[in-house]
Amino acid sequence: MTQPRFDVLCVGNAIVDVIADASDEFLASQGLTKGSMRLIDEGEAERLYGVMGPGRELSGGSAGNTAAGLAALGCKVGFMGQVADDQLGSIYRHDVQSLGVEFLVPPRSGIGATARSLILVTPDAQRTMNTFLGAAQLLDASVIDHSAVADAGILYLEGYLWDPEAPRAAMEAAIADAKAAGRRVAFTLSDTFVVDRHGPDFLRLAAKGKIDILFANAAELAAVTGEAEFEAGISKLAPSVPLLVVTHGDQGAVAVRGEERARVAAEPIGSLVDTTGAGDLFAAGFLAGQARDLGLEQCLKLGAIAAAEVIQHYGARPEADLKALAGDLLA
Repeated sequence: MTQPRFDVLCVGNAIVDVIADASDEFLASQGLTKGSMRLIDEGEAERLYGVMGPGRELSGGSAGNTAAGLAALGCKVGFMGQVADDQLGSIYRHDVQSLGVEFLVPPRSGIGATARSLILVTPDAQRTMNTFLGAAQLLDASVIDHSAVADAGILYLEGYLWDPEAPRAAMEAAIADAKAAGRRVAFTLSDTFVVDRHGPDFLRLAAKGKIDILFANAAELAAVTGEAEFEAGISKLAPSVPLLVVTHGDQGAVAVRGEERARVAAEPIGSLVDTTGAGDLFAAGFLAGQARDLGLEQCLKLGAIAAAEVIQHYGARPEADLKALAGDLLA
């Protein structure tokens, strides 16, 4: 097979993050559960924005963050996500393309506003996300660049985008393209609320051989397997996919591929500032290793390095030189 145009092509929600500090008392006053993610409508987005503290506006979205991390690690990356033909949409496209990521979906008019996520960060660095999906939930199968998908070594999909009907169909079309071209499909469960709604769908995809690499964190693993104990969850899910990757917070991460298993510790950090994007950047590091045919332990190490960088500052995009941090792993 010829060298692909993209090492990884990411498909996900194109969302502008608005990040603000908040107290536990503020979360309680708004009826919010710390560390959760909820979907809100445009009216609630405007109301909450009006009462939250000063925010920092940064381009985000789970798969978009992963694309940014992959580009920072020297990979050839494409991104497919829907933005509106508005100011936030222009900002998002510019931000992504400035990182060296090829944005493959044109903006659309008449579909409302570009998505935004209002992220409240408490002093313990936990983030509570309030997401208005807007235009992002209108990614349509008709705009999927089939040749680009077929020419990507790995297709990476975020579970968040599975919730609305239109992008679910778009993702299914992309999976079909990737499989027809003999490419690998990576999928992240994204959040327990997504698993609660669509866990059976994801397990069916795995059973049909449509997922080659599955990412989950400990909470998502428990939700999709019904096993509260971490190792029991891994034992139950690992046989369903060729490669299972599970992050476990400050306890590190595990990867299982058939009889092969690897585990790494979390990277040491100076200070924990904001956990937004930790899983996204971990996936970026791991996939960068996969694109280079590195071993499981090396891939996990790259993921841990990228995740450690992003949790030491606000925002879900890397600020330090990830290639320098990776050192000999990318030599």
